[in-house]
Amino acid sequence: MPTANTPADEVAVITTNHGPMVVEFWSDVAPKTVENFKKLAREGFYDGTAFHRVIKGFMIQGGDPLSKNTTSEEGWGTGDPGYKIKAEFNDRHHDKGVLSMARSQSPDSAGCQFFVCHGDAGFLDRQYTGFGRLASGLDTLDKIATTPCRAAGERSPSRPVQRVHVESIKIVPRASVA
Repeated sequence: MPTANTPADEVAVITTNHGPMVVEFWSDVAPKTVENFKKLAREGFYDGTAFHRVIKGFMIQGGDPLSKNTTSEEGWGTGDPGYKIKAEFNDRHHDKGVLSMARSQSPDSAGCQFFVCHGDAGFLDRQYTGFGRLASGLDTLDKIATTPCRAAGERSPSRPVQRVHVESIKIVPRASVA
């Protein structure tokens, strides 16, 4: 008789306008962060949000609900779900393909914004909550990370010139994407 999926058997399929990325979660080192991300994804919270900060060789950042408003970029990067979660710093290394929580200066200030590392970012280790890794979609990550951004000196120089967005994030059984 089949059994229900355990949380470890679930992955996130992040569908973007540049292609899909599949994330395997690190529930063993960041269980509350993983559950928060899954909860928001299941609610459709991330659908329509933009990757509002893109830095080639470093990371792509998204998940801000304010970025759903395409007519006002003023507050992009400042939105949250109405609460903060406690950091779960761990020993996982921030390198290409790692999914981690974005935050402000306060360690416990993350809520919904996340980033995917596009290169080695070891200086973030044990200071940001890494909670997963791309199982597939490095080509999509590369497309997003190399998209043209505003020039230095312009306002928000790491903002893509053309909108890069999340169409949906679905939490699905790992076996369904194998």
